Amino acid sequence: MSTEKSRRSEKIQMFDDVARLIVGTQFVYFVTYKGLKNKELNAFRDLLAKNGAQCHILKNRLVRKVAEANGMSALASTKLTGDTAVIIGGDAGQVAKTIEEFMKTSKGILAPKAGYYEGAMLSDKDVLAIASLPSKDALRSQLLGLLNAVPTGLVRVLNAKVESIVNVINAYKNKLEEKA
Repeated sequence: MSTEKSRRSEKIQMFDDVARLIVGTQFVYFVTYKGLKNKELNAFRDLLAKNGAQCHILKNRLVRKVAEANGMSALASTKLTGDTAVIIGGDAGQVAKTIEEFMKTSKGILAPKAGYYEGAMLSDKDVLAIASLPSKDALRSQLLGLLNAVPTGLVRVLNAKVESIVNVINAYKNKLEEKA
């Protein structure tokens, strides 16, 4: 009986640990890693850690049970199969880029399976599409450039109008001087 109780408490603890990882995160990426050597997986984890992300090997069924218990219906209805690594934390775009880069170096052994982003499921193609988006910093600089261009253009237009009026007045003044 005591071993059965201890197994039960271990399962509850594991469930709670997975719930702490997955619930409340902005995104979760699922990748396949079958055929990847332990050294390569650790190198991948190190790359993710540089972007503030974590990679965990979890049972598919446990992920689904946590999703069901916590109202993550899109994730709960998705059937994950095979070896699955769960990636959480960091910037979603940077992490997707890291997955894409490592996928190229591992010759496709590590590849995205799916993703869960703000309550919606993503396909493997969606995860790779997120990787192709510019970073947040690049988007911010583009936005600032766009916002800065509007006042600059307005000043140029207003300045051109003032210049044209000055040119007309100068021409009129020159005409009057020629007559005099």
